[in-house]
Amino acid sequence: MPCFLWDCWPSLEIRVVLCAMGCIQSIGGKARVFREGITVIDVKASIDPIPTSIDESSSVVLRYRTPHFRASAQVVMPPIPKKETWIVGWIQACSHMEFYNQYGEQGMSSWELPDLQEGKIEAISDSDGVNYPWYGNTTETCTIVGPTKRDSKFIISMNDNFYPSVTWAVPVSESNVAKLTNIYRDQSFTTWLVATNTSTNDMIILQTLHWRMQLSIEVNPNRPLGQRARLREPIAQDQPKILSKNEPIPPSALVKPNANDAQVLMWRPKYGQPLVVIPPKHR
Repeated sequence: MPCFLWDCWPSLEIRVVLCAMGCIQSIGGKARVFREGITVIDVKASIDPIPTSIDESSSVVLRYRTPHFRASAQVVMPPIPKKETWIVGWIQACSHMEFYNQYGEQGMSSWELPDLQEGKIEAISDSDGVNYPWYGNTTETCTIVGPTKRDSKFIISMNDNFYPSVTWAVPVSESNVAKLTNIYRDQSFTTWLVATNTSTNDMIILQTLHWRMQLSIEVNPNRPLGQRARLREPIAQDQPKILSKNEPIPPSALVKPNANDAQVLMWRPKYGQPLVVIPPKHR
């Protein structure tokens, strides 16, 4: 069972801790009890208090690594009297994405989610692409198979960050001359803690989180490799928000495609027609 048993059930005071540089936000409890007697003892969420790191070791691509978003929850499932299965875990969806790589006056490449950008859907699944609708199936979920005679106590956790590669040269050019001048990225996510009865498809939302990752990198392609890129504001990320009132999950966040399979890389020149550089995996 991909989860950690939690053998103590302390009496916690309600607390909210927020710090400017990445402290954990935590809402604990006189445990909150939901339908079917499912109890959430504590939820924590944070973004690591470190800046995005930049790697210029390659002459072909610039790489960067953002700090991690992290979430964890302590949950208690009461005894299950019937032969049924419950899964408790994290579901995540992207609700906004801007991701531009500027190449001076020539134009920009842009990773895009067309249905999201055009307003056809409210959010798109950020599942691992295998275990829909879950973000993953190791620490991110816990499966409880009934019947059980005792409480099942466990911790489930997840983390997320960005670690992409961006070509120094214009992606549609045969030239390998560095032209990259700026990278801009702004993405927003909603993350839900959910319990699902796989026999009845009953789904209970236990907690809703909002978080955002913003990034701006200025690049001087004329400087020597290793001295080209500079991280601009915001250096520190805003901390996640643990909502006091849960939000419903849009249907598009529960099904294929996920964001990785739906995204398309476009080249948008300053003059001329845009071109598809990398089509979506899912059509």
